[in-house]
Amino acid sequence: MKLLAASDLHGDVGAAEKLAKKAKDEKVDLVILAGDLSIFGEGLEGLLKPFKNANKKVALIPGNHDSEADIFLLKQRYSDMVYDMHNYAFKIGDVGFFGCGLANIGPNELSEPEIRRKIENSFKYIEGAKKKVMVVHVPPYQTKLDKLGANINVGSTAVREMIEKLRPNKCICGHIHETFGLEDKLGNTDIVNAGPKGKIIVI
Repeated sequence: MKLLAASDLHGDVGAAEKLAKKAKDEKVDLVILAGDLSIFGEGLEGLLKPFKNANKKVALIPGNHDSEADIFLLKQRYSDMVYDMHNYAFKIGDVGFFGCGLANIGPNELSEPEIRRKIENSFKYIEGAKKKVMVVHVPPYQTKLDKLGANINVGSTAVREMIEKLRPNKCICGHIHETFGLEDKLGNTDIVNAGPKGKIIVI
């Protein structure tokens, strides 16, 4: 399965159009948008239209700039092409997708115990899948992806704990603009900060 993962579009329809073209050109099976689609709700209008025009399904989670209501609105508007991954999990073939949106900081904050609980609950629905993809907004703590400057780690301890416990094949995140496009590894789990330009992931 080929995925196109991206994050932190912040209402940029031009970035969405480029991603939709990439998804079509690369013949991806699913687009994943790992949060911060908007700027506190602004910029959602028309953001998914390029993907609809490209006939691509999209899995979404909210970031700390989005609310759960924002994602629900998109799900309602584009019900034939959107998977809401913040409160749900799903399978495509033998690949299970699970995770949790929002972040451990900001106006749409979740506490670390809440992040842990949501990820665990989501995982239960795809536990039997042969391969597993975890999608979160905030990166795991103390990795290459959560660094602000040389020595400041701002990631989620709960996300790291869940990766180490549940051992998904892939973990897709965003949030930290300074590490867009970087990749790391925890155990056997490949982790990527997708960023607005997007990353092709094969699983």
